[in-house]
Amino acid sequence: MSKNENNETNFGFKNVDKLEKPKMVKDVFDSVSENYDLMNDLMSLGIHRLWKRGTVELTNLKQGDSVLDVAGGTGDLSLLMSDIVGENGEVILSDINEKMLKLGKARSIDKNKLNIKTAVADAENLPFSDESFNCITIGFGIRNVTNKEIALKDFQRCLKPGGRLLVLEFSKPEMPVISDLYDFYSFKILPKLGKFFAQDEDSYKYLAESIRMHPSQEKFKEMLESANFKKVSYDTMTAGIVTLHIAEK
Repeated sequence: MSKNENNETNFGFKNVDKLEKPKMVKDVFDSVSENYDLMNDLMSLGIHRLWKRGTVELTNLKQGDSVLDVAGGTGDLSLLMSDIVGENGEVILSDINEKMLKLGKARSIDKNKLNIKTAVADAENLPFSDESFNCITIGFGIRNVTNKEIALKDFQRCLKPGGRLLVLEFSKPEMPVISDLYDFYSFKILPKLGKFFAQDEDSYKYLAESIRMHPSQEKFKEMLESANFKKVSYDTMTAGIVTLHIAEK
């Protein structure tokens, strides 16, 4: 592998410099932030809410716990976890994108979720002490991280012993018919929805491509194990369109 290849990573189907990708990803989510929640409902026909509820049910959180929601965007997972940890618990909604966080903060205030705090944070370099959290979640964000191995090791560092990591992410269906329909929807329909409802076709083209470039379930399981996580498992949802990875420290 050449020195140049070592410095490159994928941005959708394109190869870009690793140092440039974080800004490119940030620009995408800056662009889609105002219509992010609307587009999530349109893209998934509202099913993303069930995926997220299913994830939260497996956090093992209890009253008084501390949880970190990485790449939490507008706060869907944080809002669900807020009630579980209660007023004596704490939810940190973190994201590299300030626009998304502002929307998430506004939602939490509107819903009177006073135990939710926000933090601008890079998944690869979390500004939190060792063993700070009972649980860490990341929903539909890990595929946008440049150095996933580094991020996973930082998640492991920030978890308390016995703490749980939950990674919810899109995946590629294994059934050929479902896979073909999913490809047609992702590359032909999704960008057009982005153009019509969010005036942004290119960002949604990138989002479709980024799903295809994400490691397979088995490969990502190996990455979690390499980061020294234990009891690593995964479950697929909705015919394999989405996968939930669970691991413990």
